[in-house]
Amino acid sequence: MAAGVTANLIDGLARIDNIGVVAHQSDAAATRSEQHADPSTPSDFILRGELHRGPQSWTLQARIIRMTTGEVQSVATASVIVDESDLQLQQSRLAAGAGHPLARRLNELLAVGESASAFGGSARFAIEQAAASINHSTRERFGMAQTMLQNALVAEPDNVDLAVALASLQMRGIQMVFYSPDDSIAAEPQAGAILQRALRIKPGSIPVLETYCRFLSATNRFVESLVACATALSFDPWNGAVLYLVGLGQLHLGRFDEALATFQQADRFDTPQTSRWAWLLGAGWVNLLMGRNKDALPWLKRSIAITSASGRSHMLLAVAWQKSGRISEARTAMTEGLRLRPGTTALNVSSPTRNASPVFVEAAERVIRLMVAAGLPES
Repeated sequence: MAAGVTANLIDGLARIDNIGVVAHQSDAAATRSEQHADPSTPSDFILRGELHRGPQSWTLQARIIRMTTGEVQSVATASVIVDESDLQLQQSRLAAGAGHPLARRLNELLAVGESASAFGGSARFAIEQAAASINHSTRERFGMAQTMLQNALVAEPDNVDLAVALASLQMRGIQMVFYSPDDSIAAEPQAGAILQRALRIKPGSIPVLETYCRFLSATNRFVESLVACATALSFDPWNGAVLYLVGLGQLHLGRFDEALATFQQADRFDTPQTSRWAWLLGAGWVNLLMGRNKDALPWLKRSIAITSASGRSHMLLAVAWQKSGRISEARTAMTEGLRLRPGTTALNVSSPTRNASPVFVEAAERVIRLMVAAGLPES
């Protein structure tokens, strides 16, 4: 187990653009990763970890240590339930659970410098509280988060991290249809201007890159979004939130098999857990677009179990039940979806199709027809 987790961590870190990795000679993956760095060059950091097995779980604790001072720069902990039937999945999730936060910390240390990257106390608090507020994906919590970030940005107008957090939230609001139509139109250019400035100041910053990836996806610039998302993944290959956006772009471009593989990859990493419901929803959606209602059901049920407030998951679940001939379950799911997303009709349930492939548009229309059969109003 330790060897597998180590190999996964080494391979992931070796894919990060702005670092080189030197593996210990005893590591199975050493020959694969040594090509990324000159072994004679002193390392700036060392990664050390401990893997423990308890009665029911594996736990990995990893630390980044600065070589010159011995100071611990970051600590990451990941746990998985013991499952002898799928060791590779456990290894992948342990490596990702530690690798994701460590990659972000390395990005802070190397791209902008440790002292420059630290938030002010009030800015950090605003960002953390805003993130906590939107995890439940409701309009009320979204409004709370936006107000919190706007007030903090007024107090610190030059804080790029606050600006990016606000732009990210605005994109989430557009995607979740939390804005009115007029407010949504206004939010797009505002977020775009914020992100263009942030990219000039911090071109290698993971938060900036992933937010720009989300912006392009939310504004239906799918081909551009795939490029931007790939750049973000080159600094954090375990970022499931970005993988979800890659899958979303592939889905809208009609590349359904690729989209499903991407959502499945995000699920194998399972990080960050706050975004877990999104790629589960994506996997369920693309299965429905491909006509695989039975395959869609477990994905959609898992998504709803994690975050039930979006409403979209219930509507897609209604499609899966409807196509399976379970009409009562379909109507119950649609009723719940309409309760969570009042005013939704066949005319506005679909995301904008600008720049979408005809293959996607045709498949999405079939899904909408099944939603109507399950109780979605026509208009």
